[in-house]
Amino acid sequence: MKDARAVRDRLDAVDYLVDDGLAMALFLALRLGRPLLLEGEPGVGKTAAAKALARALETPLIRLQCYEGLTAGEALYEWNHQRQLLAIRLAEAQDTRLTDADLFSAEFLQERPILRAVRHRGPVPPVLLIDEIDRADDEFEALLFEFLGEAGVTVPELGTFTARTPPVVVLTSNRSRELHDALRRRCLYHWIDFPTPARAVEIVRRAVPGATEPLIHTAVQFVGGVRDRDLEKPPGMAEAIDWVAALSVLGIADLVADDVVRTIGTIAKTPDDRAVVAAALHAHQESQP
Repeated sequence: MKDARAVRDRLDAVDYLVDDGLAMALFLALRLGRPLLLEGEPGVGKTAAAKALARALETPLIRLQCYEGLTAGEALYEWNHQRQLLAIRLAEAQDTRLTDADLFSAEFLQERPILRAVRHRGPVPPVLLIDEIDRADDEFEALLFEFLGEAGVTVPELGTFTARTPPVVVLTSNRSRELHDALRRRCLYHWIDFPTPARAVEIVRRAVPGATEPLIHTAVQFVGGVRDRDLEKPPGMAEAIDWVAALSVLGIADLVADDVVRTIGTIAKTPDDRAVVAAALHAHQESQP
C-alpha cells in the first residue's frame, strides 16, 4: 500500500471504515515495520482493525488473547512434554540413551502465537494481534520486549529465531491499567475515538444491511446521547451494531415501539446502566409526536 489513502481504500473494501488518523497509523506501521499500539474505549473497533487489516492484506491473522497470568509457554513457545516422554520410553525400550540435545530439539518445540508469527513462511507476513495487553501482568510485557524490538524469539536450547520479514503487529489496550514505558517506546501509537455520527451510521449500515435507514440514524443518535450520561460501561460501536441487529430481527422500525426497552441489554451491560438507558429511552419515546 503506497500511502494512507490506499490503506483506507483497502480497508473500506473489506467493510472496515477508518478515519485519516487511523489510516496513517496503519500505513506507517506497515511501511516502517513497527508494532502499532491501539488504545480506546471497549467496542470502538480496535480488535476489528487488526482483523480487517489481515483481510485487506490477504494474510493470516494470528491472535494472542491476553489475560491475567498469561505465561511465556502460552504466548511464545513450550515443549511437548508428552512427546518427549514417549521418546524417552521408546529409547529405553531400544536400550538407547537420549541426551538433552535430543529431547530439546525443534521436533519437540510447540509454537505458540508469537513464535508462530516469527516462523511464518508465507509470501506475506501475518498480522499478529496481541489483544487486550492491559489484561496481562507487568511481567508478561517484559517478555515481549525482545520480540517487539527485534522481531525475534530466543529459545535457550535452540537459539534465536528471527522473522525473515517482521510480522505486522497490532497491540490493543482498553487502558484498564497503565502500560510500561518500555513497551510504549517500542510501538507506534494511535487512540481510536468513538466515530463521528456520520461514520457511525455508515458502520452500522454496513454491519446490519437489513436495517432501515430511519432505525439506523435514530439508534446511532440515541447511543451517542447515552454515552454522555454517567454510565459504568458506555456502549461502543459493537453494542450499537448489536442493538440495531436485534431491533431489525424483531422487525422494529423505530425506537417508539413497546418492545424496544426489552432489547436494551444489548447496549446496557450493568443493572445501573440499564436503569439509566431505560429512563433515557422512555424520555425519547415521550418526546416523539
